[in-house]
Amino acid sequence: MATNTRRAVSVLLPAYNERENLIELIPEIDGVLSEAGLDFEIVVVDDGSTDGTRTAMASVDSERVRAIRLRRNSGKSEALRVGLTEVDADIVVLMDADGQDDPQELPNLLARLDEGDVDLVSGRRSVRHDRFIKRNTSKVYNAVTSKATGIEGRDFNSGLKAMRGELAKSLELYGELHRYIPVLAVWAGFAVTEIDVEHHERRHGKSKFGRSRFWRGFLDLITVKFLTTYTARPFHLFGGIGIATGFAGAALLVWMAVLWIGGHEIGDRPALLAGVLLVVVGVQMVSLGLMSELLVFLRRRRTLEADFDEVR
Repeated sequence: MATNTRRAVSVLLPAYNERENLIELIPEIDGVLSEAGLDFEIVVVDDGSTDGTRTAMASVDSERVRAIRLRRNSGKSEALRVGLTEVDADIVVLMDADGQDDPQELPNLLARLDEGDVDLVSGRRSVRHDRFIKRNTSKVYNAVTSKATGIEGRDFNSGLKAMRGELAKSLELYGELHRYIPVLAVWAGFAVTEIDVEHHERRHGKSKFGRSRFWRGFLDLITVKFLTTYTARPFHLFGGIGIATGFAGAALLVWMAVLWIGGHEIGDRPALLAGVLLVVVGVQMVSLGLMSELLVFLRRRRTLEADFDEVR
């Protein structure tokens, strides 16, 4: 259950086998925020660690630190989702537990948030201390994400973020959607920005993300693009694809008809089969789009009826 005590700042750290890093990191965060005179809590979400993180967290003697343990490793998005349901604060800070994010940057993030014109401040790692492959694939990922979503940003997947509690409560994270928190925030109507922050080499242990993180990230980009662009108008996507596909198929069939009228044999031509297939797929995509629109309409009508009944 979420805590009933409302704190000014909640620092949320998802952690998987980061015991050594947490032992060093928690006192540093405590010191920085205490020096800033803030009312805060540090919440560690132990994502099914097997390295003694549970024992280490149990030995922490501080009312400002609490731990939430997941029974098995469920991934960063799930750990963040659970953590966000357990915190109740005016400001929520997300921070990686590997020690690469600098606690000294927390006051800078909070100061930018206090200016009042944005709801989320993301730490932009201007100088990254990661492997060459990771650095450069991240550049490609960030460029593609910015282009596909129309949102300005150079470090969408930075683990260091500060956001208002209202935004934190609105996030629905699953799969690998933690990579796209700024995109989800903008989609929900919040304002986001980035500021440069210090980035360090990992203190202890090794990264928990393998090569699969790259292709999974781009698949999730497709998911985010669909959710943020076509949720309310799915026919624009499916219908558009269906019309384009059907038009291409019809063009091939018209070509085959002209040849047939001209006395040519078309029964064994691949273009005939391709034309029929494209037309069938086009009809199916248009039908899928119309059914999706019907589902959206029915959902909206139920929501409006529920709102009307509540007001009445």
